[in-house]
Amino acid sequence: MLPHRSRLAVLVFLTPPLLLYGVAVLLPIVQSLVLSFFSWDGLSDMEFVGLANYTRMLTGDAVFWRAFGNALGYLAICLVLQVGGALVVASLLASLRRGREVIKTLYLLPAVISTVAIAFLFQRIYSIDPAGLLNQALAAVGLGGWQRPWLSDVHTVLAAVSAPEGWRFVGLYTIIIYAALLAVPRELEEAARLDGASSWQVFAHIRFPYIRPVFATTTIMAATYALRGFDIPYLLTNGGPGQSSELITTYMYKTAFTSTDYGYASTISVFIVVECLVAVGLILLVLRRKAHR
Repeated sequence: MLPHRSRLAVLVFLTPPLLLYGVAVLLPIVQSLVLSFFSWDGLSDMEFVGLANYTRMLTGDAVFWRAFGNALGYLAICLVLQVGGALVVASLLASLRRGREVIKTLYLLPAVISTVAIAFLFQRIYSIDPAGLLNQALAAVGLGGWQRPWLSDVHTVLAAVSAPEGWRFVGLYTIIIYAALLAVPRELEEAARLDGASSWQVFAHIRFPYIRPVFATTTIMAATYALRGFDIPYLLTNGGPGQSSELITTYMYKTAFTSTDYGYASTISVFIVVECLVAVGLILLVLRRKAHR
């Protein structure tokens, strides 16, 4: 038990950030929840419609479900690139003897670059006329038949808008996982190697179990950010062609600010919050089950 003075000090220091969190995060969520039960165009009087917006979203909106499927694909690609890539790069960094700081800085740079700059950069990379870096590279290695307008092809556009997001944050998650790997007791690894364990066995049975809590936190961060991803896909394609790269977030934005249907847009925003909570629960469930095996 903390002394009364210590508890008071903790309360004093926690109150301002909790109030800020409540005003900046919780209050808008509650407002969106309330507004989701109304029909409102932003100008006329609000009309209470009950669950009509939710019924429309779940049963009568094909674009919403297309966007939901795209969001799951976007999430999967981002998780593989960000968390999977970060785990691989962090493991390689931990084995390096020289140049760690330079490599960490290079990997972290994309996370501090402007989103708009990243979008313009990848527009040039994916360009077909004039040929961008990707199409030039394919031609240089004899794969010119694979050249295509990556952002205009319905078969490639979702992966094309997901890759910049994965590239953008892989360095940040690399640093987090790398810091966790540095905390793994070296004597455990050395003892395992003396017993004949391979590098993979050392990683699977010593390193990864030790960093599992950090890996879970990193996965949750990457998953929730991907589910709320908006800026790069919107800047690159605005959800097109058709709805091939439409995400729930871009659809919500268009519903609110193009169609001025703020009640239905609030319903979609509530779904995004629930979706993130479900994703967090599933990630924790899967990782805890694996931890108890």
